[in-house]
Amino acid sequence: MANAQAGGQWYPPEWPGRIRALASGDLTPVTPKRAATVMLLKDTGAGAGPAVHMLRRRTSMAFAGGAYAYPGGGVDPRDDDRHVRWAGPSLDWWAGRLGVDRAGAQAIVCAAVRETYEEAGVLLAGPAPDAVVGDTTGADWEADRAALVARELSFAEFLDRRGLMLRSDLLGAWTRWITPEFEPRRYDTWFFVAALPEGQRTRNASTEADRTVWITPREAADGYDRGELLMMPPTIATLRQLIAYGTAAEALDAAPARDLTPVLASARLVDGEIVLSWPGHDEFTKHIPTGGAPA
Repeated sequence: MANAQAGGQWYPPEWPGRIRALASGDLTPVTPKRAATVMLLKDTGAGAGPAVHMLRRRTSMAFAGGAYAYPGGGVDPRDDDRHVRWAGPSLDWWAGRLGVDRAGAQAIVCAAVRETYEEAGVLLAGPAPDAVVGDTTGADWEADRAALVARELSFAEFLDRRGLMLRSDLLGAWTRWITPEFEPRRYDTWFFVAALPEGQRTRNASTEADRTVWITPREAADGYDRGELLMMPPTIATLRQLIAYGTAAEALDAAPARDLTPVLASARLVDGEIVLSWPGHDEFTKHIPTGGAPA
């Protein structure tokens, strides 16, 4: 079970021991898996800025149980080499933006769109480069969504079956975080922003979540600061970044200029204590006595 050390920061009790093991050379970091997550936005019309769709991970989840997050998940290896119906910026453009090769770019963008559909029921795809599907509810849609979740159907096959093309132009790459080296489950995650398409609505379609909410970034950040909403560092960091934007369109317009240099926590020994820090995000810094809990 995770602890909240400062505000609602997700802090597993096993971290200090794992950090010490890493520092002593007794722990070998696992290779992070590529993943994508989407901050789905919709305008509130109340002058409070856009709301973001968040889900609360079930407390039984091995990774970040009880924490609020965005729809997302790991890439499907089948999405890196199959022909995918595609609209928007080219794969070469996305490869340059994400800092990967063409195959990697396709897999990461596919993961962002697929996971949003799997976990929130929202599909960033359409029958033409300038169109988006409307209502995606119904038994036939649910059967396809369940097949995607079970990996019985690849995303490329799903798009072909539906006569749809992925609308990569509806996504904006926002930031990139890599799980710390001392974590047993590690992810190299690209965060995207997207606006909720007209005619679609979110729902809790994820077996990993027990609650979903539409909440403004400021409200979510205030809940975190009060210790009421548990979050991992990248989640609260991105929420604070979104507060500055008055509409979903403003956030999307800002995305192309965002720095995608990966954020990776470092743990170092200083004056008899371990200092855990995330570059550029001082609020998450932890001082861990060599034999005790973090301060």
